[in-house]
Amino acid sequence: MATTRAGDTAYGADVPGQLPDYADAVLEVADAIPEGRVLAYGDIAEILGEGGPRQVGAVMSRYGSMTTWWRVIRASGEPPPGLEDEAIEHYRAEGTPLVGGMLTGRRVDMRRARWEGPGA
Repeated sequence: MATTRAGDTAYGADVPGQLPDYADAVLEVADAIPEGRVLAYGDIAEILGEGGPRQVGAVMSRYGSMTTWWRVIRASGEPPPGLEDEAIEHYRAEGTPLVGGMLTGRRVDMRRARWEGPGA
């Protein structure tokens, strides 16, 4: 079982204060995404070689506040539901390419902003 991030009492972990292995792996990838870049939920599952977009989305929904959550988005480039305005602020501050430009864009330009992943 992977080590916890500060203060977490993880749901589904065998030992209180530790994240489930899959959740920890998802958050490690999210932590590695550079400023101005993003990954789709399915991209993270592909990097890990397990799970899928829904599993990554479930981890981000439960534990995403522990990481740079705005960098993990839908494949369409849309920010996480309910957090759109906050995510857009982060994208603009980090220079993440947006469809429609930095001033009016509301969706990430996945072609330009998708990170190639660790070791790329």
